Amino acid sequence: MASQQFEPPSGTRDFLASALRTREHVFAQVRGVFERYGFEPLQTPAFERLETLTGKYGDEGDKLIFKILRRGEHEATGEADLALRYDMTVPLARVVAAYGSQLPMPFKRYAMGPVWRADRPGRGRFREFAQCDVDVVGSASPLADAEVVCALTDALDAVGVRDYRVLVNSRRALSGLLEVYGVPVELGGGVLITLDKLDKLSPDKVAAEMVDARSLAPDLAEALVGDLTAADAVERMQTALKDSEAGSAGLDEINRLLELASPRIGEDRLVFTPGLVRGLDYYTGVIFEVVAEGMPGSIASGGRYDGLISSLGGPDVPACGGSLGVERIIGLLGDGEGDAHRIDVAVTMIAEDTASEVMGFAAQLRDAGLRTEIYLAASRKLAKQLKWAADRKARFALIYGASDKEAEVITVRDMDSGEQTLVPVGELVAHLAQRCGPLG
Repeated sequence: MASQQFEPPSGTRDFLASALRTREHVFAQVRGVFERYGFEPLQTPAFERLETLTGKYGDEGDKLIFKILRRGEHEATGEADLALRYDMTVPLARVVAAYGSQLPMPFKRYAMGPVWRADRPGRGRFREFAQCDVDVVGSASPLADAEVVCALTDALDAVGVRDYRVLVNSRRALSGLLEVYGVPVELGGGVLITLDKLDKLSPDKVAAEMVDARSLAPDLAEALVGDLTAADAVERMQTALKDSEAGSAGLDEINRLLELASPRIGEDRLVFTPGLVRGLDYYTGVIFEVVAEGMPGSIASGGRYDGLISSLGGPDVPACGGSLGVERIIGLLGDGEGDAHRIDVAVTMIAEDTASEVMGFAAQLRDAGLRTEIYLAASRKLAKQLKWAADRKARFALIYGASDKEAEVITVRDMDSGEQTLVPVGELVAHLAQRCGPLG
């Protein structure tokens, strides 16, 4: 019981140095790719007005919004007026609605930071987790969809995740399919939410839920699920939609995305997947998810959401975007990057009367850009201090005792080889800057 007192809340985590460095390495690699594509950074608050978020994610998504109760004189009402952001997309839509005239169009932005969902924690699933988003606002061109998908897959390649597939579909194609099957319009949204569970539940369970929870006829539910999960699902969907205007338009946008993005991503990694749904209500066109071996669920996802910004009172402009699931990516990578980290110089403290000089050495090395730490514990035993330097994964250790002070030299110990070199005090910075250059 005592240990649980100090654990973070369920679905959240503390990140110690090694894990945090791995995360920051991933963020840096992803940011570099997004910048090379011309996306500009945007930061929004951690929480939004509740009415801004509700109604944008579907019934299932709305249940996962972390609500913030009213404060002050309204606290007793038990009502909520704010909520932690659920994703980066709706806040972007609010920003465009608020600042549209000040933004370049098309507006290409990326956002990186935490989001929150009141979900049940599990493997690769957290209540607080980071997202890295890219979006293009103000362009209806299929090139925008392709740019988003390629930027996300380039980012995955940059951090070392290459064993993945991009699953592609279209909400327009799915809407056309529901129309062809005779699904009543008023049931369509709920049916799509249930179909979105095909990657988590068996086809029989999905069909049963469409009957029990969505009021769909049993034979219709079985036929729809059967066609979407069949081995020849692509051919079945193409045949079913040949006379549907909406469905044919959806198939066209799928084919166009495959045509534009395949040269960069590879035809074997970009796959038309009829059973892909994406349950969020705001999608209107192409949708996609990226899946990887060894990780349940998706590691990236997105699509086109042309009506979202106008639904918030902003201009009626087209938009598309996607998001990387950083937590799942790091789960694939492990903490190797963090474990490889090392400081450049560990400065020992052998005698108190050298403290001023030691502080000066450390300051000069830091000014030169070298990661430098001074030993701060009480022991004056050199062996213990060298063990500390090894534990800190230092490249070099400095030893400066009374004899060194008298001779105006400092001992530089290579922590990999154990070799020690006497370096004149005045040449210390140049000596270490040269030797640490590739590592610093």
